[in-house]
Amino acid sequence: MVRKLVFAAALLCSTGVYAAPASHFLSDAIRGDNSETRLGELIASRGHSADVRRFGNTLAADHSKARVQAASVARQMGVPVPSAMMPEARTELYKLERLDGEAFDREVRRYMIQDHRKDISNFSDQARHGERRTAALATAQLPTLKKHLRIAQSLPR
Repeated sequence: MVRKLVFAAALLCSTGVYAAPASHFLSDAIRGDNSETRLGELIASRGHSADVRRFGNTLAADHSKARVQAASVARQMGVPVPSAMMPEARTELYKLERLDGEAFDREVRRYMIQDHRKDISNFSDQARHGERRTAALATAQLPTLKKHLRIAQSLPR
């Protein structure tokens, strides 16, 4: 029986049909929202161009709202609601704090494109294959993540 389960898990992972367990997805989603809210605040205050500052405000507002939604689902499912940021976002925060001007804006663009592509992939997997409540949450938040990716891609290089 154990061999069959291991094989099934390996098959799912190798075929790309995999969604993170609900508790892991929720924890990461909330830490991601914490991260994007904090980064958005920094971007809004330090962005060189008005477009980058507006993007920062959008990130902070949208991810703050998304965090409330994800935390509500987490509480319903008995999953702890983290207050920490994602480790890679904390590293990016430190990096951005040392930049200014056009270099700051370029780094925002680079990081946000990379980060939102990864998020869209994870949320798409969860929307298709996750537990009912986390699938619904992922489906509801995907349009916002895609909007953020489009905005990031439109920022000056």
